[in-house]
Amino acid sequence: MINVGIDVGAKNIKIVIVNGQEIIAKGKVLSGFETKETVMALYDQLLGEANVTKDQINLITSTGSGRKAVDFAQKSVTEVTAAAKGATTLYPNVHCVIDVGAEEGRSIRVDSNGKIVDFALNEKCAAGAGAFIESMARALEVSIEDFGMLSLQSDREIPMNAQCAVFAESEVVSLLHSKTDKKDIAKAVNDAVASRITSMTRKVGFENDIELIGGMAKNTGFINALKKGLDSEIIVPENAEYVTAFGAAIYND
Repeated sequence: MINVGIDVGAKNIKIVIVNGQEIIAKGKVLSGFETKETVMALYDQLLGEANVTKDQINLITSTGSGRKAVDFAQKSVTEVTAAAKGATTLYPNVHCVIDVGAEEGRSIRVDSNGKIVDFALNEKCAAGAGAFIESMARALEVSIEDFGMLSLQSDREIPMNAQCAVFAESEVVSLLHSKTDKKDIAKAVNDAVASRITSMTRKVGFENDIELIGGMAKNTGFINALKKGLDSEIIVPENAEYVTAFGAAIYND
């Protein structure tokens, strides 16, 4: 059966088309202001890439903070449900799923059957998610990927105490003015975000194996900081930012 999963996030819309559990088309686009129109345009594009028609689609399931905008979906599920389903389908031994996107991070504890036991969300503050990293990367004039690699070159510990993105950004500006090396600032930022996610994960409780999904899975410096914070290896699946959309597509409960 051919199903569709549509993940409408705060920054990006991700869509996957699956045949069974095989992804036959995937794509993402900035959410923008006209969510429904944007979703439809990407959906039509991916149908063409998959060489399938709308009549061949069995089920469309939406997820994400903007899932209600997808009024042509037959079903919708929460981000937590979709993330857990997608992550544990890819790695059945996983007991903890960490999902960090542009505006929010979440930790999900699952049992041996992939069922959700507990979960927690970070507070509504970009200092605990990818938008803050993107802002700081722009300040340092480097790409997100280079930001992560840059932070790996540092071994300094520079604490950042601000719990709000605005004040945290002020700390970064102060570091820049004091001629602190870019690599040390990048590491301080990644360490700060990882510390918030680590604290949240420990509150939920976790066991190995841990899987990281979402856009922040592209940031190698963040992954390294998360490994240290949790004292554990982290599984990063291929196409990590599409896992929640994938989970929505294959969700059939």
